[in-house]
Amino acid sequence: MTHIVMRSNRILMLALAFTAALALGAGCQSTQTPPPLAAPVTALKPGPNDGRIAYYTARLLEEFHYRQRPLDRELSEKFFDGFIDTLDSRHENFLQTDLAEFASFRTNLDTLTLGRQGKTDLSPAFLIYERFSQRFQQHTAYANELLRQDRFKFTTDEKIQIDRRHAPFPKDLNEAQQLWRQHVRYDYLQEKLAREITETNGALRVYLSATNAAEITPTLARHYRWNMRMMTNLDSDSVLQIYLNALAHAYDPHSDYFTAPHAETFSIGMNLGLFGIGAQLREDDGYCTIKSLVAGGPAAKGKQLKENDRIVAVAQSNSPPVDVVDMDLEKVVQQIRGAKGTEVRLTVSPAADRATRRVVTIIRDEIKLEDSEAKAKLVEMPDGHGATNRIGIIDLPSFYAPVDLAAAGAHATPKYTSVDVAKLIKKLKQENVSGIIIDLRSNPGGSLEEAIRFTGLFIKDGPVVLDRNPAGYVDVKSDPDPTQVYAGPLIVMVNRFSASASEIAAAALQDYGRALVVGDISTHGKGTVQNLTPLRPFIRSASASATNDPGAVKITIRKFYRVSGASTQLKGVTPDIVLPDVLNFSDQIGESALENPLPWDTIQPVNYDKLNLVQPYLAQLRTTTEARIATNQDFTYVRQDIEQFQKAQTDKTATLNEHDAIKERERNAARSKARETERTAREAANVKIYEISVKNADLPGLIEDTNHVATATVIAHKKNTIETALDDKKSPPPFDPMLDETKRILLDYISLLAQSNATSSH
Repeated sequence: MTHIVMRSNRILMLALAFTAALALGAGCQSTQTPPPLAAPVTALKPGPNDGRIAYYTARLLEEFHYRQRPLDRELSEKFFDGFIDTLDSRHENFLQTDLAEFASFRTNLDTLTLGRQGKTDLSPAFLIYERFSQRFQQHTAYANELLRQDRFKFTTDEKIQIDRRHAPFPKDLNEAQQLWRQHVRYDYLQEKLAREITETNGALRVYLSATNAAEITPTLARHYRWNMRMMTNLDSDSVLQIYLNALAHAYDPHSDYFTAPHAETFSIGMNLGLFGIGAQLREDDGYCTIKSLVAGGPAAKGKQLKENDRIVAVAQSNSPPVDVVDMDLEKVVQQIRGAKGTEVRLTVSPAADRATRRVVTIIRDEIKLEDSEAKAKLVEMPDGHGATNRIGIIDLPSFYAPVDLAAAGAHATPKYTSVDVAKLIKKLKQENVSGIIIDLRSNPGGSLEEAIRFTGLFIKDGPVVLDRNPAGYVDVKSDPDPTQVYAGPLIVMVNRFSASASEIAAAALQDYGRALVVGDISTHGKGTVQNLTPLRPFIRSASASATNDPGAVKITIRKFYRVSGASTQLKGVTPDIVLPDVLNFSDQIGESALENPLPWDTIQPVNYDKLNLVQPYLAQLRTTTEARIATNQDFTYVRQDIEQFQKAQTDKTATLNEHDAIKERERNAARSKARETERTAREAANVKIYEISVKNADLPGLIEDTNHVATATVIAHKKNTIETALDDKKSPPPFDPMLDETKRILLDYISLLAQSNATSSH
């Protein structure tokens, strides 16, 4: 079995829901008659296998989950509440009368799920989703009616509550309409400001042309229409996944049910490889649109597809094309993916001429997701004492390894974190680096085995992590290889998004005294291990039309402990040196912010050889670091951002006054411009950076990165959490004071170690 210790975030397919809506102008009230509930054209029903899938998912959770709890009334209530909150995370569509109507389900989902031998009664899932769909249509119709009235003014002191996750549901339709009206106003104001405010050299100019003003209403209407299509046209598989995830999350936040396509996507993220055309796709107003092309992939090599081209139909080999306009993006992706060497034909609407259609034929091939694999930089920088030091920085986005969950056909070429990192370290050692930083920030975890092998690169051998099963048996997982790939000065960077396997590695290297841990106030706190169990062996297809693959269940089966005996669960890993960061003050990040987390505890520690390479120098390193960040201008900016963030987090509201909103944007623009001016005026740092990839690590010489910002904060942090092969990537921030300071800490650490060795040698 493959042990997966990945992902601090939950699958919330619908939690993105409808944020649309905010406003009728001051004093304007709608006089329209509330629209009635829409009757579904065809009531959605469970698939022929769905009852069995649900039953065995529940039974596997009862049998194998770490909590060892039967599905009882208490879990039934959590199950129900979780399903409602996933559908309506903002608490603005369901009415309290709806929830009262479904109250009997809340306390009986246990018996409905397990009451009939071998098959679950799924009527609660589909009845509740049907009501949600009707309310959402009602919501959208009301919002569109407000847009048609077109009397928006933003002159009062009204504010909107942004965070409604814990707010009560509206009592009745009138109260719901007040929320919907406010949201339309907010959306309208944001769209208006986006069009009328332009920034030039740090100065804001406010001007709304007649053309721009005319575009606001149709833009919002189009957005609402797409939201409604996304939220009210789910198929039975999607409803089942949301429902069973709510069941799994009642046990803990990291257990999940995966439909077959989601299991395949999970496998792709772990393997860093898939078979397809090599394109990142996005949804754009109902169209599957090319976001970017993967370098070296079939689509890029063919040169027939361009960014922003729309795929309007997909055909397999000689089969007729299937229209994919308004189709869920995940389903389009499933049609485009396929076995290596097979043909797919795409009907494309080019970005350059939307009126034309052309067919592009592509032969699928293996796509390497190299952006998500380990990579390194070699940095040449002055040490402050007249000498130049070479240090290495290894950026590790996840602990990847092959997972046997891909769809039928050949698997991608195996990729292993430990192998790639060892290759990068070998290159850095050849280039005579004096120290290495391992950047595990925003690393969500991955393969437990790879976390152990990775840790073993820096120690000779010994225990790395302990895990305890539900019966209390403790298994000591060790690095058996006495080979130590790197024995020099080492720093591990973490933040509050570092989770699971990344916490295991950081904790072990900290407990051994092998590495100095630097970063946020703590890591995420995901100290559990999950096992992926395919459902196919348990379920005989109910009919010829039933799906061939019922999916898989990811179940939390064990709990992690450090070699020192403390769990990483809930509390995470506390760095040796904590640096200022806005994330330190968020109450929505970390295991403690999730529903139903397992508790923190301790067990008996094990014997291991402490290297004590950090503690003798820690007090001095902290003193010099604190002195430096106290006067560092970038950390002054961080402290200002922290203050602003804390105010916003406490307030949880946004203004609906246009004048106040513009003033706030002016303040933000002026602050950003002042920072940019100050940074630009700094003396350029005498730093050279060389990029090292796994692919080029064996080649002689170095490739200099000439695109980095030549300032004291030279390296922008490039961290992307793997979600799926086709996820959007977040742009890195332009400055990374945390990494910049960590480099200086490493230089201090290298100096102290050198002094200690010199003293010891006399």
